[in-house]
Amino acid sequence: MSYEGVRKQLEEKKGKLEKFRKHNAPKDRDFGNSKRKCRRCGRQGRGIIRKYDLYYCRQCFREIAENLGFKKMS
Repeated sequence: MSYEGVRKQLEEKKGKLEKFRKHNAPKDRDFGNSKRKCRRCGRQGRGIIRKYDLYYCRQCFREIAENLGFKKMS
């Protein structure tokens, strides 16, 4: 279950909610796959094209590659 789902269940129980927030808050990442996002759609994780500082997911890159000046070779 996600962080938001558990938080909604605990809204009635104030003491448990505070303890949950203290120990289970999402971390701010400084590195890793979850730090990088697609500029266009916001997808995180794998499949992000970082070469030439593009930062597009592979799906968005396929859609806009020709506009960026890339040619399909095969």
